[in-house]
Amino acid sequence: MAPTRALIRPVRALCARPVASRCQLQVRALATTSSAKASAAATTSTEAPKKRKPLTKEQRDFLDSALRVNQAGELAAVLIYAAQTPVVLRGRPHLRKLMQHMYDQEVGHFNTFNSLIHKHRVRPTALYPLWSVMATGLGWSTAMMGYEAAMACTEAVETEIGGHYNEQIRTLLEMITKWEAEGYEVGEDLAELVKTLRRIRDEELEHLDHAVEHDARKAEPHWLLTGVIRAGCRGAIWVSERV
Repeated sequence: MAPTRALIRPVRALCARPVASRCQLQVRALATTSSAKASAAATTSTEAPKKRKPLTKEQRDFLDSALRVNQAGELAAVLIYAAQTPVVLRGRPHLRKLMQHMYDQEVGHFNTFNSLIHKHRVRPTALYPLWSVMATGLGWSTAMMGYEAAMACTEAVETEIGGHYNEQIRTLLEMITKWEAEGYEVGEDLAELVKTLRRIRDEELEHLDHAVEHDARKAEPHWLLTGVIRAGCRGAIWVSERV
């Protein structure tokens, strides 16, 4: 029995030592982890949150005019398509899906800007009734001139609108870049507005591509028709930004 006991004692000693060592290591690891977490929490709590820079009067006026003119422009687009579609489809019924697609997107754009001007309490343009009549007349008259003229109208309008949205996006990105360089936080509303403008611009340029693909450049005289419409769009944009 003595040899057996002599063998057991070293085995027990060997088993006991690692357990104690492992416990000590675990305790030390827990203590180190807790200390690290506490240190990180303290560091986080001492970091001052970034401030948001108040809008200047010039920046506020820019945003107000941008939302006002965008809403007016999208209203005009909805009315142009609404007036064109019945006339165009009489001769080109296979375009029903395309015309509906573009119309539906314009309605979505209009609803987006309606929500934004209500949310930010921006006054709509005072020339709503005038733009409504002129947009309906433009849509109907170009459709009556022929399918190609209707597509040329879309080409001209979307060329101006796409460029206009690009200018707004560029101005907003310059504003955001300057704020970030000064250490200010950019609000969610402004960041979301840039995303919205980019999405709508891309959809407007998609309409431009559709128009060119469907014989817009065959309208006669193309240069005169598109030139007059583009000039009218620039004038309407300028006035709607201010009135």
